[in-house]
Amino acid sequence: MQRRLLPARLPLAAFALFTLVIGLWAALLRMGWNLPWLQPGQALAHGPLMVCGFLGTLISLERAVALGRSWGYLAPGFTALGGAAIIIGVPGLAAPILILLGSLALVAIFAVIVRRQPAMFTLTMAAGAIAWAMGNFLWLAGVSIPEMVHWWMAFLVLTIVGERLELSRFLPPSRYSRLLFAAAVALYLAGLAGSSLAPISGHILLGAGMVAMAVWLARFDIARFTMRQRGLPRFAAICLLTGYVWLAAGGVFAMLADRWPAVVELRYDAMLHTVFLGFVFSMIFAHAPIIFPSVTALRLPFRPVFYTHVLLLQLSLSWRIAGDCAGSFTAYHWGGLLNVAAVLLFFGNTAYALLLGIRKGRRADRFEPQSLPTIADQRPALFG
Repeated sequence: MQRRLLPARLPLAAFALFTLVIGLWAALLRMGWNLPWLQPGQALAHGPLMVCGFLGTLISLERAVALGRSWGYLAPGFTALGGAAIIIGVPGLAAPILILLGSLALVAIFAVIVRRQPAMFTLTMAAGAIAWAMGNFLWLAGVSIPEMVHWWMAFLVLTIVGERLELSRFLPPSRYSRLLFAAAVALYLAGLAGSSLAPISGHILLGAGMVAMAVWLARFDIARFTMRQRGLPRFAAICLLTGYVWLAAGGVFAMLADRWPAVVELRYDAMLHTVFLGFVFSMIFAHAPIIFPSVTALRLPFRPVFYTHVLLLQLSLSWRIAGDCAGSFTAYHWGGLLNVAAVLLFFGNTAYALLLGIRKGRRADRFEPQSLPTIADQRPALFG
């Protein structure tokens, strides 16, 4: 089944990466850079393209691969079509409808996953899928993105936190630590619901939940131990621990969202991009050498040059967030430009490593999951 479905993976993965490039271009346009090819109105497509077109498609694709059922590919398929509709500029509700259908298909995938493997980590990731579907429903209903963006953010945060909890089984976590995890997630979900009903108190709970999850991850995640190894395990651990710092910062900014005396645009930028860039892309950098082979069946060997895009992202995002706090649009513009450069450097370094892997004729079929759906089973390199 996995080999038969392989041809469906590559076009979806390639389109997700293409959507990322367009989303980055739209981001620069939104930050005020005068760029060709996109119309000024398409700058507003940055968020939907990045969260839904790029990350939504990739996460759905990874889940469909783990599921091993042909119908699972409806989730990344619908989401990719929605991203294409945004890029082309299809008028009306076509894009939100397609993306909502993709997110509902992902919820259906997790319904199967939870039934087969009921555990706290599968429930956490399922909650993330439901949050994404809820955000897409609000988007379709006409709620503005700044008012519902926390639902999209929860999709990514809960997906990643659930995956890290799954990997923590190798320790394994104590009952005490699992209770703390459940309390942190419950606090976050309470704030998520409150962010739409009572924004001020909701943002406080939401931010407190993010800080609590970041502290839990820093304390109990297996990255504390893989830091002592070499090569990919240490690289991944550095990315992960750095990402947890950004998640905690995002929580602090969320708690201050309605009382921070700063320019509204910069306050919003700091709250979102500490999570979407600092946390999420640190996780992408950490997991790419492992997830990419499981999705595409192509070998992606670790190279020390990967540290360059990690360092550039951390420095440029720190500059950007400092500019947000100081009210400096100059730091915001140039920091954003360097953020894009860091992601493009990630592309270049990944392509370089991929070419080396292909040249040596090494395939990654052995990374494919044999049972449903253990992310840890797809990632043996972290525990070598």
